[in-house]
Amino acid sequence: MVATVMVVEDEPKLRQLLRSYLEREGLAVYTTGSGAEALDIGRRRSLDLVVLDLRLPDLPGEEVARELRATSDVPIVMLTAKSEEHERIAGLELGADDYITKPFSPRELVLRVQAVLRRGRVVADRTVPASYGGGELVIDEECRRVVVRGQPVELTPTEWGILTALARAPGRVFSRYELINEVRGYEFDGYERTVNTHVKNLRHKLELDPAKPRLVETVLGVGYRLGVARDR
Repeated sequence: MVATVMVVEDEPKLRQLLRSYLEREGLAVYTTGSGAEALDIGRRRSLDLVVLDLRLPDLPGEEVARELRATSDVPIVMLTAKSEEHERIAGLELGADDYITKPFSPRELVLRVQAVLRRGRVVADRTVPASYGGGELVIDEECRRVVVRGQPVELTPTEWGILTALARAPGRVFSRYELINEVRGYEFDGYERTVNTHVKNLRHKLELDPAKPRLVETVLGVGYRLGVARDR
């Protein structure tokens, strides 16, 4: 099945360039330079990924991301000319799966898009859902489904990648470096803060009290581990 990507970028030449590169890889592509139109396309079309510039003429890209996240867990790759770390982290906290700082190579963007799409389509070998903590957490990798205390939870591809990496070895401590390579498949600057932000988002979806996590635990100075054992 052909994946569908929406590119939201207000610079016409860059928008067309990105479209050409993505289509060359066999992806179906919608393009727009308007945040309002992007939201309309998001409501009307089934999208597999959104490439979103944060600087748009009508709506802030952050607002577009927030609106998309309110109704969908479609992966988002943010484009930004902002170099300050706190602004990149703010984008991740809105639910972005990756970000690229301008200027960048179109080929790099294609590789990032492909990596995020692969994460969203991972199908595990196991066919039986895995249960942890006496059924508190259930992960069905074949159907890409997570149930916490009997309630289904929607995760972004990056959150899913972190959780399943931890769940394959309950109790084992994963460093931030290991997790970012498990999830993304490559290194990049700022990976520690990026993992921290995604774990924070994940805890808000999984934990009864995110300030006192039981499922995704922090091991100070090392990284994270799944704090419940797999049920037999």
